[in-house]
Amino acid sequence: MARVQFECGEALPRNLEWKIIYVSSAESEEYDQVLDSVLVGPVPAGRHMFVFEANAPNPDLIPESDAVGVTVILITCTYLGQEFIHIGYCVDNEYMDPELRENPPLKPDFSQLQRNILASNLRVTHFHINWDGPRDQMDNNENVDPQPDSFLPPSCVYIKGLVHSMGLQPENSMDCM
Repeated sequence: MARVQFECGEALPRNLEWKIIYVSSAESEEYDQVLDSVLVGPVPAGRHMFVFEANAPNPDLIPESDAVGVTVILITCTYLGQEFIHIGYCVDNEYMDPELRENPPLKPDFSQLQRNILASNLRVTHFHINWDGPRDQMDNNENVDPQPDSFLPPSCVYIKGLVHSMGLQPENSMDCM
């Protein structure tokens, strides 16, 4: 679950599309799982908030070699088919039982794994887009390091509709099944 807060500096006549994506393998995007997506809009100017909930990823689609260890959950937002923000949270999938941590089974036991979202270890990437339509999309992007005690850094640039007061608060852990 993530509580998403954002402020829109100008009215956006079309929907924003938000997605939660679980990166099942760093080796290939083919294993990425879109856990949920939601359309929000049209969006009037002002502050907005919604709760974004998604089921756990399907363990059958996670390569066994990537089941235990660190991966990423992404929250993305697009406008007119153009992604303008990408928030990545590090996730640690580990066994709850100390014995299993020391001697993990050859085949992952998803019923014994816990997923810990490291909310303080996020990465935000902004993409400049054409807010009037997808043509002439700008390629510039900037990686922004988060500030302590903040979900998005104050250096976030004003982009037509969205301004800084955007916050994402993920739930810290969940079972892997």
